[in-house]
Parts: sequence; C-alpha cells; structure tokens
Amino acid sequence: MATEQLNVLKALDVAKTQLYHFKAVVIAGMGFFTDAYDLFCIALVTKLLGRIYYTDPALNEPGHLPANVSAAVNGVALCGTLAGQLFFGWLGDKLGRKSVYGFTLILMVLCSIASGLSFGHEAKGVMGTLCFFRFWLGFGVGGDYPLSATIMSEYANKKTRGTFIAAVFAMQGFGILFGTIVTIIVSSAFRHAFPAPPFYIDAAASIGPEADYVWRIIVMFGTIPAALTYYWRMKMPETARYTALIAGNTKQATSDMSKVLNKEISEENVQGERATGDTWGLFSRQFMKRHGVHLLATTSTWFLLDVAFYSQNLFQKDIFTKIGWIPPAKTMNALEELYRIARAQALIALCGTVPGYWFTVAFIDIIGRFWIQLMGFTMMTIFMLAIAIPYDYLVEPGHHTGFVVLYGLTFFFANFGPNSTTFIVPAEIFPARLRSTCHGISAATGKAGAIIGAFGFLYASQDQKKPETGYSRGIGMRNALFVLAGTNFLGLLFSLLVPESKGKSLEELSKENVGDDDSIAPTGV
Repeated sequence: MATEQLNVLKALDVAKTQLYHFKAVVIAGMGFFTDAYDLFCIALVTKLLGRIYYTDPALNEPGHLPANVSAAVNGVALCGTLAGQLFFGWLGDKLGRKSVYGFTLILMVLCSIASGLSFGHEAKGVMGTLCFFRFWLGFGVGGDYPLSATIMSEYANKKTRGTFIAAVFAMQGFGILFGTIVTIIVSSAFRHAFPAPPFYIDAAASIGPEADYVWRIIVMFGTIPAALTYYWRMKMPETARYTALIAGNTKQATSDMSKVLNKEISEENVQGERATGDTWGLFSRQFMKRHGVHLLATTSTWFLLDVAFYSQNLFQKDIFTKIGWIPPAKTMNALEELYRIARAQALIALCGTVPGYWFTVAFIDIIGRFWIQLMGFTMMTIFMLAIAIPYDYLVEPGHHTGFVVLYGLTFFFANFGPNSTTFIVPAEIFPARLRSTCHGISAATGKAGAIIGAFGFLYASQDQKKPETGYSRGIGMRNALFVLAGTNFLGLLFSLLVPESKGKSLEELSKENVGDDDSIAPTGV
C-alpha cells in the first residue's frame, strides 16, 4: 500500500535554492577536490621518481620505474579506494552519513602527508612506504564517494538535485587542474633556484638532490584545501532522510531541517520507514525485483567508464611522449621533464576535463542523466576511433595538434557524460537505508575497472616489437586505443538500462512510499 511522503521530505523536495545548498556543495566538493588531486598527482611525478631512484649512470637513458613498481605506485591507491567505497558505503547506512564523514577527511589528510614523508632514500624503502600510505589514502578517498553523493542527494531539492550533485563531482576537475598548476609552480621554482644540465650532458647532475623534495611537496600540497573544510563537515546536521527513514526519528529530522531551511515544518507522529513495513535487505528477492536491473546498470556502466577514463588519465605522460609532444627524456633534466609533463596535462585539463564537468552541471537537469550518459559514451567511442584509425599519421611530427584536440574531446565528453552521471544516478535511485551501500558498490565496481585500466593499459600499450625495458610485448598503443573504443561502446549499450531520475523525488525513484504488495512500474527513461 502506498504511504504519504513525510512533511520534512516534501519541504526538502520543494525548497528554493538557498545558501545551505551552496555550503553543502563547497563542503562536499572540497573532499572531491582533494580526492582528484591525490589520485592523479602521482601520474605527474612517476617519471621523476624513476629518475631519482632508478637511474643507472652506466646506461645511456634516464631511469624509470620498473614495470611492477610503476603498476603498484599507480594502482595501489585505486585498490584502497575500492575497499573504502565498499566499507564506508555500508557504514554510512549503518551509522549515518555524518557520523563517518569527518573520519574519511582526516584519513585523507594524514595519509597524504605521510605519503610525502615516505621513509629513507633507497628505492625499496621509499616505494614501499609510498605504496603503503597511498593505499590508506585511497581508503579514505573511497569513503568520500558514497558519503558525499548521498549527503548532497538527500539535502537537495528535486528540481536542481542533479546540478548540485554534479557540482560536487565537478570539483574533481579543479583538483586535477590544481595538481598540474602546483607541479608547474614547484618545478619552475626549483629549476630556477637549482639549475641542472640535461641528462645527456651529465646524468648525475641532471637530477640533483633537490628533486627529492619536489615530488614530496607536490604529493602533500593537496591536503590544505580539504583540511580547511573539516570544521564545516562536523557542523553539518545528519540528513533528514537518514534521521527520519532509517533512524526513525522524524521529530529530530524536522527540527534539523527547520533550522537548515530557516522555516517552520510541521511535525508528524510517524516513525519514518518503520511504518511502511519495508525491511528487506540488499540480497533479498524484493530488492532484486525492484532494483536489480538498476544495480546492474550503475555497476556495469561505471566499470566500463573507468577502464577507459583511468587508462587515459594515469598514462597521459606516456601517450604524450610516444606522440612526441614531450621531447626525449635524455634531452632534459629531471625537473624540466616534470614541468613539461605538467604543462601538457594542464592544457588537457583546462580545455577538456574541467569544461566537461561544468557542462554537466549546467545541463544535467535540463537534458537529463540518461541522455547525457548515452551521448557521452557515443562521443567517446567516436573520438577514440578517430584517434586510433589514423594513429600512425597523428603521431608524425606536425600532426600532434590534431591528436591533442581529439584526445581532449574524449575527456570533454567523458566528463560531460558518463564520468559525471555514473556518480549521480546511484545516489538517487536506491532506497535510503541502502543508498550509501549501493552507491559504494557501484563506485567500487568502477574502481575495479580503473585498476584494470591502470594495470592493463600500461602493459597492453607496449610496442609489439620494442617494448620498454622491464615490460613484455603488448598489442601496441594503436590497438590499445581500439580496445578502449570497444569498452566505450559496451558502456553505451549498458547505458540503455539506466533509469531517468530528473525531476523526481528520491522516494518516488526508490519506491519507498510503495508497499511490498504494490505492483512495480518500470522507471523508464
């Protein structure tokens, strides 16, 4: 039997956009700013780490991270993120969103600082402690995904909910861009303070002892904005949907939201979800009947998206080197190479990544989640094929501009597309008592795809005839790009299962006001 939506939830759904919405975006968004900075800044400094700790003066090439070390350094934080998404997603439904929200931020800040203070000067010790702390850094980052998405979803009104969740996620773009800016500034400052010759002139002097400080500063710097928001995270009240529908304390939810909305909301003698009789769990037949297809849709599309997205993001530097956009390593000193990598990635972030996020913010509640995701996967497939088919032509000198434009467009439509919508939809379509858990499962499945992308692309893109030292032969960069295009196309097909959630209340989407005996109408698109 259908039940009436609680007054406090109705008030949230129809509330006008107010200051507290923007405060929530900034508070949650600063976490994502740090998430992106921490996850992607490592891609900027891996070549520098290779030079510092693995250069052999007897060889005629700068040192680089061995295959297993490179895979570990790039992928270990993603493994931690996967674990954190599952754990904190479940905990957010058990203890409350706010109860564990501050802990994830503390964990990120402490482990980010500890990563930059990795012990010793020998390669084994530094890489071992770096990987250890980056795993736990990722664990904290993982918790931010389901908690931030769920909190913003449950605070927002139904008219602009997509815009506000997208705005939180869009802070990732600024985090990525900020990482490149910090790297450019730090590397430039050290280059001018401590000039060094190119590698081919003096291998040892091209690195310089000061370079060891550079990567540590870069890794630690992203903690500052997030640490500043800790106080405000702790001041946020628990979401009304958790308090009323899970804790069963409608009176407290009404009191909290009356203060937040600055208006009087009439109280009810209803103990939330307990009155509806909905007690089925994640692995129940009823959940599979109502939300099984939804969970398949959110997990599969996020998985396929992250295979492609993280492959491209974590190994931009390798792609830029192979197309000749960054000069041969031995013609530069260590800090010049770092500067050029950061400058190239900043250009991609500024022209493709950041605008894509904010196009989603602008249009998500106009076009809708379904069509943006479908369009994004379609365009990613097209542009990836546009790079892969004439790849041999695009990497020739004089044709690099075409490559960079097409490459930037794949990032634009990833972010004005599935990279944003796969984050938004799981925070809307599942019932309150399982919302954080299901978002965590969806996000963790995505990170499994990211791990496959991070490890797999590194090996698969190796040249079929002359792989890099320490790697076996791969299928080559061109064929690897074809595989990513195929992955994007599969994402397009699975997107057909994604429901449209634009303009609907969370209770309508999750059918929390429908009893177990009622017929379940398909959500549709």
